[in-house]
Amino acid sequence: LAVVGVIPLKGSQGAPGLTNLTKGGWFPTGFGGVFTTMLTVNFAFSGTELIGITAGEAKEPEKTLPKAIHTTLWRLIIFFIDSIFIMACLIPYKQAGVTESPFVHVFNMMGIPFASDLMNFVVLTAIISAGNSGLYASTRMLWSLGNEGTIPVVFAKTNKRGIPAISLLISMLGGVFSLLTSVYAADTIYLVLVSISGLAVVFVWMAIALCQLKFRQKWLKEGHTEDELKFKTPLYPFTPWFAFIASLASCLLIWFDPSQRVALYATIPFVIFCYVAHHFYAKHQEKKQTSL
Repeated sequence: LAVVGVIPLKGSQGAPGLTNLTKGGWFPTGFGGVFTTMLTVNFAFSGTELIGITAGEAKEPEKTLPKAIHTTLWRLIIFFIDSIFIMACLIPYKQAGVTESPFVHVFNMMGIPFASDLMNFVVLTAIISAGNSGLYASTRMLWSLGNEGTIPVVFAKTNKRGIPAISLLISMLGGVFSLLTSVYAADTIYLVLVSISGLAVVFVWMAIALCQLKFRQKWLKEGHTEDELKFKTPLYPFTPWFAFIASLASCLLIWFDPSQRVALYATIPFVIFCYVAHHFYAKHQEKKQTSL
């Protein structure tokens, strides 16, 4: 309504329409800005892969998962992409910043009272939801790794209610310590953690795409047919290859942004450390089984 002029905006004459999208050209600061913001965008869209984690606990995954995927897609389009589009229509890019929520800024321009309080409520609700899903995903992953023997088996132990309490406790402690870094080391450790998590999400997406490609190849090699698949990836193999290449490109393009280059410095050594630690742990377990 504000974009088309039904709701007047303070300091604006008439309906802004799409003028803020084209004022100064389509890319007034260059096309490179699209690439340098990819890590932040990927971080914001992280969590969509959690649908796959729930497959192991779904009663009828062939029915519930496609429905969840479609629902998630439409929610992303409506609540993420559409909202960003509307914000871009209402706020000139030279006025956009990070010191104030763009939603609060727009609501204040509309004259809506208690705009900041309303958005704080929405943001806090979203944070609790994201924290809840992240805690579930972390606990579920630790349990899976422990159950497979990739990490100590103690992480796979569950209580009487079937909850992997140790994995849950470790995940909660990790979340608390990460939260403290935003207060005591916002410019150092916190920045590195955010960078690692943003880039790690992209690595996970790349792994998912590769797994999809390898799964279909192995499925056919074992004598199965595509008709036996209960859910087929649309536009295979274009979809997984596009996901892999686009994710890889977003990783490489981070190098051209000095402020986000720390993600590569921090994440690559972290991944190498995880592989090395897993290698020695696997060797230790192998020797242990041989001695028995």
